[in-house]
Amino acid sequence: MSSIKIECVLRENCRCGESPVWEEASSSLLFVDIPAKKVCRWDSLSKRVQQVTLDAPVSSVALRQGGGYVATVGTKFCALNWEDHSAVALASVDEDKRNNRFNDGKVDPAGRYFAGTMAEETAPAVLERHQGSLYSLFPDHHVEKYFDQVDISNGLDWSLDHKIFYYIDSLSYSVDAFDYDLHTGKISNRRSIYKLEKEEQIPDGMCIDVEGKLWVACYNGGRVIRLDPETGKRLQTVKLPVVKTTSCCFGGKDYSEMYVTCARDGMDPEGLLQQPEAGGIFKITGLGVKGIPPYPYVG
Repeated sequence: MSSIKIECVLRENCRCGESPVWEEASSSLLFVDIPAKKVCRWDSLSKRVQQVTLDAPVSSVALRQGGGYVATVGTKFCALNWEDHSAVALASVDEDKRNNRFNDGKVDPAGRYFAGTMAEETAPAVLERHQGSLYSLFPDHHVEKYFDQVDISNGLDWSLDHKIFYYIDSLSYSVDAFDYDLHTGKISNRRSIYKLEKEEQIPDGMCIDVEGKLWVACYNGGRVIRLDPETGKRLQTVKLPVVKTTSCCFGGKDYSEMYVTCARDGMDPEGLLQQPEAGGIFKITGLGVKGIPPYPYVG
């Protein structure tokens, strides 16, 4: 095993950092700070970070095939223009639920933008339950709803053969799988493939590696765990120097680096003293496995 190295590459003090996405063209990491309503882009070469502040909580960001980005802002799927800092709504959801917002989102291998909603929290992970739904924005900008009764719609990814969709509803403490039809975007046959153990706490963001294994960030668990979705076994645990780990993605020039976001909201002054890098962006090297490039939204 190669030796694992963990470093905080950006002390950003995110209230709730989320949705890390590697942009190969600019050697940059995109991520959001949900309650701060910010999309950030950290240039790994110059070490500079740029920000766009929007008018509602921004919970995920993704690459767009035609240039620019897409993001989930409040309860809207938006096109994001980095140059003029503007966001244009492509579609809206949950209009009957004033207290809802989007949470995590990711683009599928066919270029659809999947994202789910949740009720706004009164404190971290404290919220009115069963208010969320899972949606997908298709390339023609129409939206399909898959199911409702979701607590905190979270991590999502697809198997390497594109036949399985993996999904996390955080308060179920489970990583679930669905059969996936890449041609239609339809999902079916939901089942749990991993139940989190007590010390792992709350499953949050997720990504997949080139071996088809899943990496899940554990909120309040201070770790990312590697799972085998076929056996349901945990293969590896990587602990970080912060407790509120929120999401992870692979990046770097050959996708051999893992980037992890985290949060500081909900921490008391003593906790922040003990974890001065809370809210920062972490880079993990030496995992011995690579990830795959993110898919761009094709609409």
